[in-house]
This record gives sequence, C-alpha cells and structure tokens, in this order.
Amino acid sequence: MAGFQARLKLVAVFLLALLFGSIALADDANVSWAQLNGDQRKVLNPLASEWDTLRPWQREKMLDIARDYPKMSPSKQELVQMRLTNWSRMTPYERENARKRHQQFQSLSPEKKNELRQKWIEYQKLPESRREKLRTESPDTYSDADLE
Repeated sequence: MAGFQARLKLVAVFLLALLFGSIALADDANVSWAQLNGDQRKVLNPLASEWDTLRPWQREKMLDIARDYPKMSPSKQELVQMRLTNWSRMTPYERENARKRHQQFQSLSPEKKNELRQKWIEYQKLPESRREKLRTESPDTYSDADLE
C-alpha cells in the first residue's frame, strides 16, 4: 500500500507540474512587445509593429522561434529573418492563403512533397523573364511561395 501511495504522490506532483507549466506558457503568450527581452526583440523585430495584436498562439509560436534562434546555423537564421520579414509584409488575406497552402503541402505524401520541391528548384533556376511569363499565364500554379 505504501508503494501505491508513493506512486500516487508522484503522479499528483507530475500533474501539478504539467498544470503550472501550461499556465506559464499561457502567460508567456500574453507578453507585450515591451516585456520581451533584447534578444527576443532582435529576432522578432520584423513583427514589432503588430506584436501586441497577435493572438496568444501566434505569440507562443514566435517566442519558440526566438528561443531556438541562437542554436540555429547562420543560414537557418537568415532564412528565419527572411520569412519573418516576408510574413510581416503580407496582408491578412495573403497570410490566410499561405496557411492553407502550407496545410495542403503538409498533408501530401513524402514522395509528392519531394516531387514538388524538385519542381520548385527547377522553376527557381529559370530566367526571371520565363518565370514572369509562367506567373502571368498561370498565377495559381506559379507563385513565389517558399516550399522548403
């Protein structure tokens, strides 16, 4: 019986840790731009003007990016900065379309994803004049979205 009570106490402590951990995450997600530390502001600077209007789940995701940023390679950091800058320049409509395309892409089989990535690489190798012509002829098929 003593072993059972000890295990029960461990489970209770674990559940409390989970509960308080999720409360801390929720509080982190409600942090204002002014409350971010200098490193977080540096990474998330492209979102500075809109930070206080982001939804809690969006802030939490961005804070995760800022937390992981120092561990990234310089090329990955550059990619993150480019994507944050591009995202900050999008209209709400463009963002919603980007989310939908991303979800569609994520639902594809690994083979189909690789096929699309290869086509994207081939498209990027084309001269700009040819890419412009393709975008004009088929705007739904050819856009400059990131497929990485």
